[in-house]
Amino acid sequence: MPAALPPALLATLHAADLAALLLLWAAWTALGWLSEHPPKGRPSVTAMMAGVRRDWMREFMRRENRIFDAQIMASLRQGSAFFASTAILAVGGVLALLGNVEPLADLAAEIGQDGAPALQWQIRLIPAALLLTAAFLKFAWSNRVFGHASVMMAAVPEDPANPLAAPRAARAGELTNRAALNFSRGLRAMYFALASLAWLAGPLALAVATAVLTASLARREFASVPRDVLAEGEGRR
Repeated sequence: MPAALPPALLATLHAADLAALLLLWAAWTALGWLSEHPPKGRPSVTAMMAGVRRDWMREFMRRENRIFDAQIMASLRQGSAFFASTAILAVGGVLALLGNVEPLADLAAEIGQDGAPALQWQIRLIPAALLLTAAFLKFAWSNRVFGHASVMMAAVPEDPANPLAAPRAARAGELTNRAALNFSRGLRAMYFALASLAWLAGPLALAVATAVLTASLARREFASVPRDVLAEGEGRR
């Protein structure tokens, strides 16, 4: 028979905690899937921007002066590098708290939750650490794929009539889309890492934070002003 869970662990995890964690995981995965695979009649910002990037590469292929395109790509790489650095620093901060939960215990005492064991605070920080680690990996991979796209862009012949121009520009567009997709996944992981910190205040706070964040991110993807602007450009709402 499998070994029983340690009593200390059982004392810190209850059905409400497990339900709130399940909600967090379900919201994170479901929102990501829906953003990347939206209904045909209601495309998301993520889906429409993928088409815009393909259009960008088709225009890039026909442009004589490509300095502007190189500057955009450099800016995208800098953004992914910045967020990767931010994520790894945040991971370090959470790990430091895992090793010394006294500041959290002092805060808990101020809000009336004193007496909770240190193990409880450590367990409640683990989801944030895992999500921030996932964010770092996504940002790091995004940065590298943006680099691949930059090299592919440099390989596009200057003459748009060259038979290699269109296929290479198309591949550069797909690489750019893949990098942007990983960047979006990294941001989403950071958002949910912040929501997971609400677990420090209890499972109800975690559930509420997850619901509010999910609604906010869904609105940005499917009912925001930028989404409407993109939809107008595509001739659909």
